[in-house]
Order: sequence, then structure tokens, then C-alpha cells
Amino acid sequence: MRKTTALALVLGLSASISLLPTVADARNDRLRLPLANVLNSPQARARLDMNVALYFGQQPYAAPLRRMGTFTANEKTNFFNKTDEEGCNWVFLSAVRKLQEYARRQGGNAIVNVISVYKDQPFSSETEFECGAGNVVGGVALRGDVVSLK
Repeated sequence: MRKTTALALVLGLSASISLLPTVADARNDRLRLPLANVLNSPQARARLDMNVALYFGQQPYAAPLRRMGTFTANEKTNFFNKTDEEGCNWVFLSAVRKLQEYARRQGGNAIVNVISVYKDQPFSSETEFECGAGNVVGGVALRGDVVSLK
């Protein structure tokens, strides 16, 4: 009877362990979401600096008076109690805010050619940004050129 119980226990544990998610099973979705939804939100009005202009993708802008270099903001956030869109929008605003803080420190008043960079893969769009959504954490990386515009 002891052998049967021990064998059942070993088989049960083996089955349970094989059903546990592995690192390979971790979610790593690549989402593209509309810029307008997040940039026109109350959260954007509260968190972003409206004195530092943003130009995404190939949006046209005036000839810069001065160029201060390229900067990348790579932000992460937890997705607990958030939908993917809520989490992505939140972390997108954090990344934009980092770009704006850098621009202000450099004396710039705009960030141009802003693109998403997911796992070192650039994505340029005038209407969308990319976000990586995992089981627990999500992230947005944005790269842009800091300039001073007239």
C-alpha cells in the first residue's frame, strides 16, 4: 500500500510540474496602439509638458535652429489590474515624459522623428506606437531627436 501511495504521489507531482508554465510559455505580445487616444487623454494633459513639441515618424516640422542629439527612453511598468491598452498607454506616457525631460535639460523645445523601438526593431509611424505586453510587465521604448525649433 505504501508503494502505491508513493507512486501515486510521484506521478501526481510529475503531472503538476509538467503543467506549470515555463519561461517559453511567457506572453510577449507586440501591440500597436493609436497615438491619438493616449495623447488626447486627460492623463497626457496632466503628465506631459505641452511646451516640448512631439513629432512622430515622418511628421513635418520647421527647420531646427539647433540639434542636440538623439535620445532613447525605455520604460517598463507592471500590468497588474490593467488591460494591455491601459498599461501600454501608461508606460508610453512615461517614455514620452522621459524624452521631454531630456529635451528640457538639453535646452530643446521639441523631439522630432520619434519612433518606437521594440527589441531593437524600429517602428516608425505618425499614428501608432508599439508596446511589448507580457504576463506581468509591459514596456515602451521611444527614440527621438532633440531639437530647438523657432
